[in-house]
Amino acid sequence: MSAVISSARYGKDNVRVYKVEKDQSTSMQTVTEMTVCVLLEGAIDTSYTKADNSVVVATDSIKNTIYIKAKENPVTPPELFASILGTHFIETYSHITTANVSVITHRWTRMAIDGRPHSHSFYRDGNETRNVEAVIKKGRGIDIRSSIVGLLVLKSTGSAFHGFVRDEYTTLPEVWDRILSTDVDATWAWKTFSGMSAVNAAIPKFDKAWSDARSITMKTFAEENSPSVQNTMYKMCESILAAVPEVTNVEYKLPNKHYFEIDLAWHKGTKNTGKDAEVYAPQSGPNGLIQVTVARPSKPFKL
Repeated sequence: MSAVISSARYGKDNVRVYKVEKDQSTSMQTVTEMTVCVLLEGAIDTSYTKADNSVVVATDSIKNTIYIKAKENPVTPPELFASILGTHFIETYSHITTANVSVITHRWTRMAIDGRPHSHSFYRDGNETRNVEAVIKKGRGIDIRSSIVGLLVLKSTGSAFHGFVRDEYTTLPEVWDRILSTDVDATWAWKTFSGMSAVNAAIPKFDKAWSDARSITMKTFAEENSPSVQNTMYKMCESILAAVPEVTNVEYKLPNKHYFEIDLAWHKGTKNTGKDAEVYAPQSGPNGLIQVTVARPSKPFKL
């Protein structure tokens, strides 16, 4: 039986990197902790079909390269570091045509002691991460997707869901006021960068876009009287596209984390439903999952 490889990539995953930067003039230290993955593509088929390891850059060498590049270069913003890593591999190895780089940045927030920022002490204030996926292709530029992942939010009122399809399979009651909670995964895709010079020129925009996307997400979530998760997430996408002109599309994935009322009428007629509800049962699953990608409208084609 004859067979051909239709696609192949390999590399090093789960590379943990921590970098501390020390400002000698102020004695302030800044820390960054990341989990990095690099997967390479190119003329590597013979390593699979012919056991030809001469085309393989060892995954241990990839790991070592990540550490060296973290020492030699800034690791923030993560969009820059991912681009630096990928560019290194396609420029160093002639047979490597594509580098797929993922950078997950973990939260370390500076402590404030007696009202003053501490010079070298930090705490983790949640499991939210700042993620970047970059695809660096030889002669075809750099594509970057930036993300907020795992931002857990909840509001105790200001959400409704009614008017949905009702048929013989429906048991869900309509509600005009409910708890709304979700783990926010928001991703925005940048216009293709021509190369490292274009990425360097955009450095100030990466942090601002992340900050704007995070602020828009929380402000819209908190302030809107939400008729549905679908409508609320669409408004978030619209606002991010307006705030960041260099972004081509925005994607949200929002699991609906349910909190169900508990009917306590069996205990001395205790009222705990509807307007009297105060005690709820948080649910671990099953849960709703709502996704959307919103892009800029295509320009009309002109003859």
